[in-house]
Amino acid sequence: MSNLYNSEGVTNAVDRVARRTPLLRAPGLSDQLGRPVWLKAECLQVTGSFKVRGAAARLSVLNDQERMRGVVSCSSGNHGRAVAYVAKEFGIPASVCVPEWVDPVKLEGIKRNGADAVLVGSTFDEAEAHALELSERTGRTYISAYDDPWVIAGQGTIALEILEQLGESPAAILAPLSGGGLLGGIASVFAERTQDQACRIVAVSAENAAVMLASVRAGYPIELGEEETLASALAGGIGLNNQHSFKLIQDLVHEHMTVTEKQISDAMRYCAMTLRLVVEGGGAVAIAGVQSGVWKAEDIRDGPLVVLLSGGNVAKDTLASVLA
Repeated sequence: MSNLYNSEGVTNAVDRVARRTPLLRAPGLSDQLGRPVWLKAECLQVTGSFKVRGAAARLSVLNDQERMRGVVSCSSGNHGRAVAYVAKEFGIPASVCVPEWVDPVKLEGIKRNGADAVLVGSTFDEAEAHALELSERTGRTYISAYDDPWVIAGQGTIALEILEQLGESPAAILAPLSGGGLLGGIASVFAERTQDQACRIVAVSAENAAVMLASVRAGYPIELGEEETLASALAGGIGLNNQHSFKLIQDLVHEHMTVTEKQISDAMRYCAMTLRLVVEGGGAVAIAGVQSGVWKAEDIRDGPLVVLLSGGNVAKDTLASVLA
């Protein structure tokens, strides 16, 4: 994996289609924790979430035949939107399988970028099974949302940007946890680049979408039933035959925590009303951990903290209900 993180090909592919998102100072949270807190605003990314980074890295290494046949992916919305966007930029045909409950904002983004959106199944796992069957039947390359070395390396470019923007290693970074591609990539970069100034990796799961956390506690990938959650971007399984992301989370994450639906809702409201940022439920779980006071920055070295706002794709009615 280390060769991928050091590859100019990954960063060049990401730079080609993605935005270098700002690192924003959060004065209120800084006062609350007694140290500088910075927000990495991937909610301002070109597709509204960090997922475009991994999609760019993975699609950039397809050979000519694979590009002609096209790609297929499964997504609760953000990965599919990212694959559709990058595929359009690269001139690659794309199909995206999504569960029937997909956020309409994300579904519209998939369609707007020319991908074939396939609504199938009442759960993420059902949609993923259909996507894998479609890939097998058509010969299109399956693009995993999380369990792929190139996707993971693409997400790791967030950490490279943080180090460049901050000018030092943060004492800790809090980021959402779902399939593990995001945190696996970020944690890998910090593990390689900041050995002299260790960065504490804090994984934040939604209480109602915590299959990776349950798997880590079990010691192997497991399945959980899907529950309704504001953090729908974090819903779905991690694959019982997970090859990459589970091990990275198991080995490199130092601390796990969960947040409730109310804490997620409060964090979304805080982002909108105080920070003037639209952040979806899945993108707000990390800041929910801080803003709610659940995480207290104990037992970590001096230095700044970084909180990742991973996405901002949210339906108007959902946002309205949170702000009401």
